[in-house]
Amino acid sequence: MKRNSMCPICFLKTVFTRPSKVGNVYPSEKYDNGTLTAPPMGWSSWNTFKNNIDEDLIYETAVAVKEKGLLAAGYDRINLDDCWHSSLRDENGELQGDLTRFAGGIGNLVKRINALGLKVGIYSSNGTLTCEDLPASLGNEYRDAYTFAKWGIEFFKYDFCHNVPLPYYAPVVFGVEFTEKGKKEGKFYPCTDARLEGLAKFMPCKKLPTGCFVSGMDKCRGAMEYNNVYSEEGGEYVLTLYCKKTNSPYEKLAMIEINGERYLCHVPPQKFWNLTSRFQVEVRLEKGVNKVRIFNPVSSRADSSMLQYLTMGKALKEATARVAAETGKPEKPIAYSICEWGKNQPWKWGALAGNMWRTTPDIIPRWFWIKMIYEKTVKLYGYASAGAYNDPDMLEVGNGNLTEEQNKSHFALWCMMAAPLILGNDIRKISDKILKIVTNPELIAVDQDKLGKAAKRVVKGSVDVLARPLEDGAAVCLFNKKSGAKKACVSVSKLIKDGYAGLESGAKYVCKEIYSGKSYPLKDSIEVSLVGDACEVILLKKV
Repeated sequence: MKRNSMCPICFLKTVFTRPSKVGNVYPSEKYDNGTLTAPPMGWSSWNTFKNNIDEDLIYETAVAVKEKGLLAAGYDRINLDDCWHSSLRDENGELQGDLTRFAGGIGNLVKRINALGLKVGIYSSNGTLTCEDLPASLGNEYRDAYTFAKWGIEFFKYDFCHNVPLPYYAPVVFGVEFTEKGKKEGKFYPCTDARLEGLAKFMPCKKLPTGCFVSGMDKCRGAMEYNNVYSEEGGEYVLTLYCKKTNSPYEKLAMIEINGERYLCHVPPQKFWNLTSRFQVEVRLEKGVNKVRIFNPVSSRADSSMLQYLTMGKALKEATARVAAETGKPEKPIAYSICEWGKNQPWKWGALAGNMWRTTPDIIPRWFWIKMIYEKTVKLYGYASAGAYNDPDMLEVGNGNLTEEQNKSHFALWCMMAAPLILGNDIRKISDKILKIVTNPELIAVDQDKLGKAAKRVVKGSVDVLARPLEDGAAVCLFNKKSGAKKACVSVSKLIKDGYAGLESGAKYVCKEIYSGKSYPLKDSIEVSLVGDACEVILLKKV
């Protein structure tokens, strides 16, 4: 690295130049991996079997899903939740199935289930360990995504246990160096070549070869930008970040944005044995002049969560494309489920990072808890769209001591909210009553409607009224939240005035009650009688 000299007047100009604004770190485009044009339907191992799963149980369930008509109804995914894997990564550092319970290997199990016409999903956590304290994927995103893609996985649930947030402190930088990969000599760009933004500022230090360093880039409040990084040929380069040590016990993070592509550089807590340190990232430069921006993107826990989930989403896309290129077979995209529990408002950024996002903590087969999850999720209807869905967690239909009416309402409400329909009961022992509920073709059609719009609650009370626009009409749900019987009605003019369901004034509609089976012309109001905890879903079609 060649020492850089700078005149005193030029240095003062850099110190007192008014900085510009730091930009937003959120992506501008919706996450798109070519999958989940409708909410996913399938089965997951967790709700019934928790940590007691093995390859025989999973395969038997897959067979039952097909034989009992659930596959024909749309339930086409078998998802392995936590505890499918060993506490040991293999000799290459890759995840592997439990060495005794999944002795045949996950890849082989996937092939057997695929032969039945079903897809397979898998689980990990955005943390150092999973919720059951097994190896997880934080820091191993690209390695684990590649493992899943090699196995033929087509659904991925990414939990939030043992998460370690990204640091919001930034390193103090006095220059960057770009070296073509495989070569020794590169080009050094002093910090004084950079334009500063926000609170970023030059700080004098005579001991540094540049005479100064840049600080003030914590919490996305400041940045440094180079507009003079030149490359004779585009390609892979090693970026070396030159930092002044601060004797700080805190981890630090720098995001390096090059021509719109983003890279993260982690800096561990440092001891002050030397004045400077070097940290490297592999990057890509375009031929000619490149724009390079350095800052810390984390101003909140939500930023940290979003960026970590974005990393895995990118890894999944790259992994499936890589496996397709290596095998010459069609790409199998992996549907991406963000299981962040709603802690950092994932509905605000989930569509940018994945296909679906959990809105609440885990579901349990207790009616009061299911209603709590409904109350939280129904308000978020505006964030759902085709290919991006609020996830109020897996279905508990058929589990616990839920009554028949509670099971029916639970299923209907999830369908109205355009939620994923992931069964969590023992399919091998499913009763005819539960099977009838979860294979109701008209409710499934509501859930899978191509518009992908979740229901809006247009009336809130002891009886809630939900309205949802459909490709060929609308669906209206009246839900009795009380344990006693209720007569309920909603005026058609109110639904028309609200506008969300898309009903037209003066148009004629025919109504069909899904659970009762009644059909009749739409009048001035929709009226139903509901026993405790019951709901009725009415389909409205224009005639």
